[in-house]
Amino acid sequence: MNALRIDNPVCSYNEWDPLEEVIVGSIEGVTVPALSHEMKAFVRREYWDFYRERAGQPYPVEMVKKAAAALDNLEHVLQDQGVIVRRPGPVRLGSEPFRTPHFEAPGFFNADVRDVLLVVGDEIIEAPMSQRCRYFEHGRYRALVQDYWRRGARWSAAPKATMSDALYDWDYPEADMAWFRGESGVPDTVGPLVGRFITTEAEPCFDAADFTRFGRDILAQRSQVTNELGIQWVERHLAPHYRVHRVKFRDPGPVHMDATWVPVGKGRVLSCPDRPCLSPEVLEMFKRGGWEVLSPPRGIADVEFHMSSRWLSMNVLMLDEERVLVEATEAPTIQFFREIGLKPVLVDFKDHYVFGGGLHCATCDVRRRGTLESYF
Repeated sequence: MNALRIDNPVCSYNEWDPLEEVIVGSIEGVTVPALSHEMKAFVRREYWDFYRERAGQPYPVEMVKKAAAALDNLEHVLQDQGVIVRRPGPVRLGSEPFRTPHFEAPGFFNADVRDVLLVVGDEIIEAPMSQRCRYFEHGRYRALVQDYWRRGARWSAAPKATMSDALYDWDYPEADMAWFRGESGVPDTVGPLVGRFITTEAEPCFDAADFTRFGRDILAQRSQVTNELGIQWVERHLAPHYRVHRVKFRDPGPVHMDATWVPVGKGRVLSCPDRPCLSPEVLEMFKRGGWEVLSPPRGIADVEFHMSSRWLSMNVLMLDEERVLVEATEAPTIQFFREIGLKPVLVDFKDHYVFGGGLHCATCDVRRRGTLESYF
């Protein structure tokens, strides 16, 4: 692979090299998504009535205001740590329902840029997504991505999924949807644990957050929003310079990997105790590479978790191999990081959790100071 220009605006190979520039998402224009079939696998059952009754409406003003303040907090802390922060400009995409030849849906447009954009080296890849309410979410970041492209970055967009009815398993049992990720006591009969998912293999789909970068090696998770065809598209697109490894966890509703298997530096990775890795070949790869697998404590944030679990506590952002961005109230996690020799940098961010994302979710690292390496 050719060496990247030193002045390239986009360059990031892993999750821990020194962070120089990042995109932080925006919550502006967020609307309540409809409780469509595929969203039932994403929203906790106790909030289903909220989404049935408010579909297409703005979220409560105070809820959005607090989440926006949390994102601003994140921006300011990153800037204080010497990181360049880019934010998407205003959009009006979520104000009205939209219609395609295959479906109609109200928008959602949350702030989780990590789901939409995958940065590998000097390339930004737009994910096709699989949730209908997020069909146009890439539009929020188009101006930023186009600016990076004009300045020398590579820019690719995976084939946009039609999200027709064929993409979804309409017989997927609602009983399985009651088991939310991160809950203990998950029976072995739950859909994804026996190879059944809400998405089918009708066309490629994936969220960028189902891929975790380890230099030349990238882990990919088949999940409720990422299918095997989506993984194959990324694998072929990045070949031969990168190796994509499929990984499975004991997760009743896998959606994204960044609160399940989280690298915190070269040779160290966090493994969610409630969602252990079930892929012997991946575990062996990390063992051969001399990686230390660590178990963090469960999160304690006392907030509404509409679309996530308390394990957002391990959804952290590495500033480098010495500093880690952590939610300010997560005392056990903060102490854990200190005990393993990392310096926690605290951010008041818990009010964003209601929208389904932590610190890693709400960011996309555009440039890290490092080179392409093989760690296995």
